[in-house]
Formats: sequence, structure tokens, C-alpha cells
Amino acid sequence: MGLGESGRAGLFCPLYIPSYRARAALFGRLIWSTAMDHGKNEFASNESLKARRDEACPVGLPSKSGIYAARAQGAELWDVEGKRYIDFIGGIGVLNVGHAHPKVVEAIKAQAEAFVHTCFGIAQYEGYVEVCETLNRLTPGETPKKTALFNAGAEAVENAVKFSRQITGRPGVIAFAGAFHGRTLLTTTLTGKSKPYKVGFGPYVPAIFHAPYPDEYHGVSVGEALAGVDHIFRTMIRPEEVAAMIVEPVQGEGGFNPAPTEFLKALRAKCDEHGILLIADEIQSGMGRTGKYFAFEKAGVEPDFVCIAKSIAAGLPLSALTGKAELMDKVVPGSMGSTYGGNPVACAAALAVFEIFEEEGLLARAEEIGAKTEARWRELQKGVAKDVIGDVRRVGGMCALEFVKDGDASKPNGDIAGKILLEARQRGLIMTTAGAYAQCLRSLVPLVISDEMLDEGLDIFADATEAALKG
Repeated sequence: MGLGESGRAGLFCPLYIPSYRARAALFGRLIWSTAMDHGKNEFASNESLKARRDEACPVGLPSKSGIYAARAQGAELWDVEGKRYIDFIGGIGVLNVGHAHPKVVEAIKAQAEAFVHTCFGIAQYEGYVEVCETLNRLTPGETPKKTALFNAGAEAVENAVKFSRQITGRPGVIAFAGAFHGRTLLTTTLTGKSKPYKVGFGPYVPAIFHAPYPDEYHGVSVGEALAGVDHIFRTMIRPEEVAAMIVEPVQGEGGFNPAPTEFLKALRAKCDEHGILLIADEIQSGMGRTGKYFAFEKAGVEPDFVCIAKSIAAGLPLSALTGKAELMDKVVPGSMGSTYGGNPVACAAALAVFEIFEEEGLLARAEEIGAKTEARWRELQKGVAKDVIGDVRRVGGMCALEFVKDGDASKPNGDIAGKILLEARQRGLIMTTAGAYAQCLRSLVPLVISDEMLDEGLDIFADATEAALKG
């Protein structure tokens, strides 16, 4: 069929397309015909859009991939040139229910037709309350909870620290090496990675201190990490002056390092001993990624505050701070809020996400995806990549490989990680790096991916690894 009027009409007929590559080729034609329908004389390319991006946007914005998206569905994405990619990063952990899930799309449409914005402080609405009720029920621990909604993960962290200081009357906050908590001045200060997040942005927020994070692969024991907290108490700030400790139960940008249960329980005990509040940053590890709604559940530890964002609303800006009700109610009235926080359209998307998790069994699916990914990556570690894959780490569906030189954990190898990333992208697989030296590759694949597509993506990754190692 040609690309005339009849050809374009044919593209929208309910056809059965038997293979991924056939669908990709068909979609490429669809993009071209749509561009022509809009009167464009020249088909947009990744290269032409990059040129426009370089002219219009600052160099500080990330632009590594060179991919300009035209459409996405589930765990697949097509660029403006019609090339298909399997998406193993899901908007950096934002798309646990996949791109454009029909239930989310319908919820967004219905809410947008009703009203898009009122500001919850001006005219309240049921969707906001229902999201809070759901999070209060799902957040781990027996203590009654309350929730406030914001826009981004950094806002949830900012408010957790602000509220902790107001509630306790103390200034100090302890964070951990390798942490990532956001890009505002406070959350940049809390972040435990200097480049690129902290370079030139000082002076930073005062009374923030960093302790070691346990990392078995790099020889940092639980005991050493806890001794680091005690060292801060002895030499930098008395525990009676510390408002909160903030910790990721699984570090995200830091390289998918899991906090041992022993460590999290010890932090809870130290906080209880000294009247310090414990903040869990579950922005990347939460919303089902680890096989539980929140990674802290695996340790049986109840935080005082939980910071939630990313996959809560399937790509719409929404974050939440859920805390023990008695603490949340100690915050001075009027001192929390946000013009856009808990936007009604985002809340509608979030409520659809909760339904999808239950209906499609995505918590169990996270574990299945993680187990299959880990098995395939350990095969590479034992085989063609035995000298460069130093470690394979997994908590539920959070999976990462760490690349080293000569099998030596003390020699991070960001170069080979970058080469594999590029090879994978050229073959149609989207991933991204993590770790202090960008030496880790991580998977945050949408949990709705089929086994067939997951296997295809893992095959691409294996081919990309072998090609990169051959130089």
C-alpha cells in the first residue's frame, strides 16, 4: 500500500501485526504520513531536533541520548524517525505501569474534562483526599498516617526536612554518602555525590552531615557505617541537636546499593534513642519497584516520614509526603502547601495507577522481572564480561550491574558502561547509568513488559556488551 490518502487510512485499520519489527516499520510510515498531514515539508529527524535544542536550551540540561520521542506505549518507544526502542529505564523509574497505559489515559481525559486546576488550598476535591487515603493505607507500619501532596520528589524531601526541624526544634540532619535527594539547594546539600550535582553551587545549607552508607561490594560494613553516625555525634553535632536522618533503603543514583535490614533497624533504634526522626526517601525505590510498595517494608522498619514520587502518577508531576499522623499534625497550620501540588489531573492518574497495580499483579511482576534480569546478567558476569562486570545487584525489580577494570572493585569503569549504553541504544534498547563514576547500568523497566519483550531487551543488552568489549 502506498502513502497516499488510501494508504494513510489503511494505517488506522485494526490489523494484526505479528512482530515488533513489523509494528515499528508500520509506525515509521505513520509518523511520516502524520508529518505530511500537518503540512511539514521536511520530515523531522533526531539530528535536526538536536540542532534546535542546542539553540534553544542551555547546555546544563541532559542531552545524552539524542533520541526525540514521537510515541510510546507500554515498554516501547518510537523516535521521530520511526525507530523502535525497548525502554529499560521508564523515565528514570517513573513508568512502572508503562507508557500511556489505557486506564491512566482515560482517567486523565475524564478529569481534564471536569476541571484541571483549582489549587487544593482554595477549592478542595475528592481525588486529592483519595490519593492521601490510599497512601496512608499502603505506607508500612501500624501507626496511623497522614499525607500531603506536592509536585516533585525534591519537594517531598524539602518538606520532610522542614517539618522535622519545626517539630523537633532542632537544626541538624544526617544524610549518607552516595545519596541522591534532588537538585534544589537543600536537596543538593543532602545529596552525597559531588559531580555533577554540587559543583559550584555552594555555599550549601548548614547543619547537614554525611555518614558512610553500607556497601558490601566496596568493603563498607554495616558496623563501619553506624560508626560513622556515632563519629558525627562525637565530633560535629550532638544527637540532641539532630532533627532527622534521611536514608534511601535502596540508593538510586548511587548505584542501586541496598541498605541491609540490620542497618535500617539500627538507624531506627538510634533515632528512637535520641528523639531523632527517620525519613525514608522512597522516591526511586517506592511504588512497587522492589516487589513491595515500599522498600522499607522488606526490613520491617517503620519510618516517621516517607518521601514518594516518580511512578505514583505514571509520568504526571506528583509527589507525596506520608508521615505518622501525630507528627504531621504538629506542623503549624498554613506552613505546608503548594499552588500546583496534588493537581487534580495528576491525582486521577495516581488513582488509576493504584488500580492497575492491584488488577495486574505488578508487585509480583516486579520480582519476576528482577529475577530474570539478574539471571541473564550473571551469565554475562561469568562469561564474556567476567573481567568487567564486578557486581550484579538486585532488590525486587531494581537491578544494576557495576563495571570495573580487571575485576577490581576499586577500579570503576565508567568508560565501558558508556560504550555498552551506546551500543544498546544503537540496537534499540534505552538504559541509563548510575554510580559515583557512572560505572553502573541499571534497569527500571516498566513492570507491564511482556516476557517476550523482556527477553528481547536482555538479548540486545548481551549483544551490546559483547560488541563493546570487542572495541
